[in-house]
Amino acid sequence: VQLVESGGGLVQPGGSLRLSCAASGFAFIWYDMSWYRQAPEKERELVATITSAGGSTNYADSVKGRFTISRDNAKKTVYLQMNTLKSEDTAVYYCHARYMIRNYWGQGTQVTVSS
Repeated sequence: VQLVESGGGLVQPGGSLRLSCAASGFAFIWYDMSWYRQAPEKERELVATITSAGGSTNYADSVKGRFTISRDNAKKTVYLQMNTLKSEDTAVYYCHARYMIRNYWGQGTQVTVSS
């Protein structure tokens, strides 16, 4: 099982980034997919979730209206489009897959928002 995140980097406030998470080794289409983030000295927090069929999404209040989660089941990939980035969005972003009692984590990708 692998979840491989990409697309992180350094961006100025107000800028955009698109994170990708490529999945392999499990039945991606069955799994709800989420993005979490963890800033230094803070707890890991849920950013966004998309259900297995892609019919429902949920967002943390702090990112509503700025971030969009989506998935491509044919490519076994989940995305996080992040717009109007703020310094407080700086964190390591993790991809997460969940189906019943099974869950998997990616290794994380760093997003730094700074001028």
